[in-house]
Formats: sequence, structure tokens, C-alpha cells
Amino acid sequence: MVSSANSVRSVKEQVSAEEWELRVNLAACYRLIALQKWDDLIFTHISMRVPGDQPQFLINAFGLLFEEITASNLVKIDLSGNKLIESPYDINPAGFIIHGAIHEARADAHCILHLHTTNGVAVSAQKNGVLPISQQSIVVLASLAYHDYEGLALQEEEKPRLVKDLGNKKFLMLRNHGLLTVAENIPDAFVQMYLFEKCCEIQVKAQSGASELIPVDQRIIAGAMQQIKEVTKEAGGAYAWPALLRKLDRIDPGFRN
Repeated sequence: MVSSANSVRSVKEQVSAEEWELRVNLAACYRLIALQKWDDLIFTHISMRVPGDQPQFLINAFGLLFEEITASNLVKIDLSGNKLIESPYDINPAGFIIHGAIHEARADAHCILHLHTTNGVAVSAQKNGVLPISQQSIVVLASLAYHDYEGLALQEEEKPRLVKDLGNKKFLMLRNHGLLTVAENIPDAFVQMYLFEKCCEIQVKAQSGASELIPVDQRIIAGAMQQIKEVTKEAGGAYAWPALLRKLDRIDPGFRN
């Protein structure tokens, strides 16, 4: 039986100010995913690296809904899955395999966001994957990799193949499985996932029509990342993040506990 989401006392006094801020923002990311209805009961995960000499990261308590995640009930673990702060919660073993492998391999992989959205899984099952048919898709296609399905991510031997397929990309489509984004911070990982999910939603709807689809010129895709930098004044996801936090504070402020 999983403990109540409110049964964990605040850990604010046990961690650094920097870690507490990361916890608040990561909890906010979970709540925003729930608001978008992108969650899959308790079965997907977002992780964030904690600054320090040894690799450590925060991940959700397995058994809690995303709408229940708080700054304090996030679980802090090392690359072996050991809890570094006492917690009544376990972690999702599949989440540990996927996130642990990428955190260990990519120094820039501070935040990893993995979802099983309906549209994302639908496109991941299509042979041609993401099609260049929307403004959202050009950003994804500018840094997209694919990883073939190997069953539930429970086997250590899958980790090197996952890492190899991801390479240095920001977006990973897990075939027959779902979507994953990698970023240096939480706002970028969230906004990247927003674009990833949106391009899949648009693709599924566009394919339901009877008309031939119009592809975007490859030269536009090649310049997509630079265009994003210009639009956001090189702030990336951080340009939208304060507005998203204001929204959460109005309707769902419990993530800060």
C-alpha cells in the first residue's frame, strides 16, 4: 500500500536552496503534465539531476499520480537506484533503467521527460515516424532520434543501445512506446515535450483527412533551432516557464510543499 502523498514531511531544511528550487520546478512539471492530461496513471517519469560531485537525481514516487507530486515527496537516488534521503516510496524500475542510463551517459542530460501520450504512441508505431508537416514538427525533426521497442525497460543490457540511439539528440521517439525529451533544464524539457506531443497530435489529425499532406522544405528544418533561439531571445523554455508557474499557483499550488 502506497503512503498518502501528503504523508511526507517537508525536506526543505534538509537540502540546499538550489536543490529545493529544482524540486519545486520538477514538481511543477509533473503537475503541468497532469493538467495537459498527458499522464498515464502512475506509469511515466520525469527526472532532474541534482548538482554535486556524485551523480544524483530526483524522480517521482512510484504509486503517486502526477497531480500528487510535491517538492518534498520526490525521491532522491543515485545511479544505482539507492535512496539518498529517507522516503516511504519506491521508484519505478523502468524509470530507473531509462533515466539512469541517459543521466550517466550525457553530461548535459540534466532533465529527462518521458511520456506515453496517445498521440505520441500512435506516431511511434508508424514506420515513417514524425513527418515534416507542421511548424512544431520542424523543431522536433531538427534533433530527433529513434529507439526500437525491446519490451518493458527492465533489462540492464538495453541501456547501451538506448544511449547509442539517442546520441546527442534532444528528442527520442521510443518505437511502439512513447516520447522522451532531454534538456539541460526543466523548462526546456517541458517545452520540448509540448512541441513533440503537439506535432504528433497534428500528424494524427492530418492523416485522418483525405488530402495529400504537404511536407515542409528540408532547408527550413535545418534552420529550425536558430529560429527558436531568435523567437525566445535565446531563453528557450525559460521564456514560457514563469507564466506556467503563475498558472499553477492560481489553480494548483500544492506542488510547492
